[in-house]
Amino acid sequence: MSGILDLLNSDLGKTIISGVSGQTNQPTNKTADVLTMALPVLMAAMKRNASTPQGAEGLMGALNNKHDGSILDNLGGLFSGGVDDSVMTDGDKILGHVLGSKKQGVEKIIGDKAGVDTSSVAQILQVAAPILMGVLGKQSRQNNVSSANDLSGLLGGLLGGNDARQEQSFLEQILDADGDGSIVDDVAGMVLGGAKKKGGLGGLLGGLFGK
Repeated sequence: MSGILDLLNSDLGKTIISGVSGQTNQPTNKTADVLTMALPVLMAAMKRNASTPQGAEGLMGALNNKHDGSILDNLGGLFSGGVDDSVMTDGDKILGHVLGSKKQGVEKIIGDKAGVDTSSVAQILQVAAPILMGVLGKQSRQNNVSSANDLSGLLGGLLGGNDARQEQSFLEQILDADGDGSIVDDVAGMVLGGAKKKGGLGGLLGGLFGK
């Protein structure tokens, strides 16, 4: 299974970056930088949350019900007239649930490194979060995910599996940071550097979405 960052290099990823960029009035390259750093962080946070029975049950319920992947079937429609407020509200709820009290700190760290103000980072992630959940929903159906172990395996695989322990520790650090930006260079260097090579975090779903 390919890693999550392959999503941003796929045709689907380019559609997402372009759409999110237009919605948030941010340059395409800045939007791509924010998403490149944020998607692995969100995945790592979901994996952490899903390590408890209650967390796994909650995420499974969301993927089986609301976030089944159908949002991916009409991204053109999603972005064409501006993203609906209900999608943004849903995205904010997802971020609050996934990141909890770390939400603002994570947004600040990513914004500082990408050169984007924190409110714009928050807006980018609000648009991206429901799409990421849709990706997970689609992938969980293709892999017949039906248990907490299956879910953990899916999330771990998208993060690079056992080959990405160093990257995983960096992602855990950013989730535990207080927003002062002190570790952001290490984290961003790891993520952005890893995006250029296969294996680990750089090595989503190439077979699912095509290159």
